[in-house]
Amino acid sequence: QVRFAESGGGLVQPGGSLTLSCVVNRSLFAVLNVGWYRQAPGKERELIASSISGRTANYADSVKGRFTVSRDNTKNTVYLQMNNLKPEDTAVYYCQWTPARENYWGQGTQVTVSS
Repeated sequence: QVRFAESGGGLVQPGGSLTLSCVVNRSLFAVLNVGWYRQAPGKERELIASSISGRTANYADSVKGRFTVSRDNTKNTVYLQMNNLKPEDTAVYYCQWTPARENYWGQGTQVTVSS
């Protein structure tokens, strides 16, 4: 079964940057459409960025211009570069297929933006 493992979260001040990693246990040529999701306290999980067919990236309006998704096929890894972080970006971040599939959620990685 395909598994996604997120890492790279942490505590960062507003305006700071973080890069999250999503390691997949299969070749990314077999996992073309990968999404980054997040769930803030008291809110539903939302899709914020996606890498489609290994070529196209899409972003939610809330992160557009600040977040960048990329992939390294040699490392089976999808990245989420997050710049100019805001307190409202505080959430647990997940990666998996897009559209999301049940039973593929990992443990996520916590991102906290606070001064």
